[in-house]
Amino acid sequence: MKDHHHTHEPRLVTFEDCVRFHGHSCPGLASGYRAATAAMEALGVTRPEDEELVAICETDACGVDAIQIVAGTTAGKGNLIIRDYGKHAFTFFNRREGKAVRVTFHRKEKPKDPSVAALQAKVFSGTATDDEEAQYHELMHKATVDVLHAPAEEIMKIERVSMQPPEKARIFASVTCAGCGESVADAKTRIVNGKRYCIPCSEKIR
Repeated sequence: MKDHHHTHEPRLVTFEDCVRFHGHSCPGLASGYRAATAAMEALGVTRPEDEELVAICETDACGVDAIQIVAGTTAGKGNLIIRDYGKHAFTFFNRREGKAVRVTFHRKEKPKDPSVAALQAKVFSGTATDDEEAQYHELMHKATVDVLHAPAEEIMKIERVSMQPPEKARIFASVTCAGCGESVADAKTRIVNGKRYCIPCSEKIR
């Protein structure tokens, strides 16, 4: 007897898939990967389709890319919301059951090694030597591996939260901007002197 069950099983998204999408491997991407997989497990969701799962990210950093790939919550589907408070915190809301979890990361209470900070500054400003560059990448690789393999409770807190369902993505009628003549979503137009303009055109008039 053939097992037909697996034909519909979603393929597990790997960290490598996230790296391919994001362009490089880094600890931030790894934490987004861990947050999304832990939240989906807590909410009992496999790869979600459409908008059943919504992710609210309190940062716009690297981890968001992993969340889009792993949880299927994407900017274009309207179920990825960024509220950039500069916090490494991610809330996942399952519309079907009205349940939500918030994932936050523990800061390692070790003081940040000043030599690492200096190294990072050199790499980002393009003044690092090849050796320093290699040393930095080695440190980042080690930090990434740590995040990927550490027991969940060591690196993050996963708590159930109650919240109002986020608004669903809406579909708006398009109108033509009186300024540039381009098509623009009705809801995003501004009325100036009785005519409808897109936001960039309306800002030029003022």
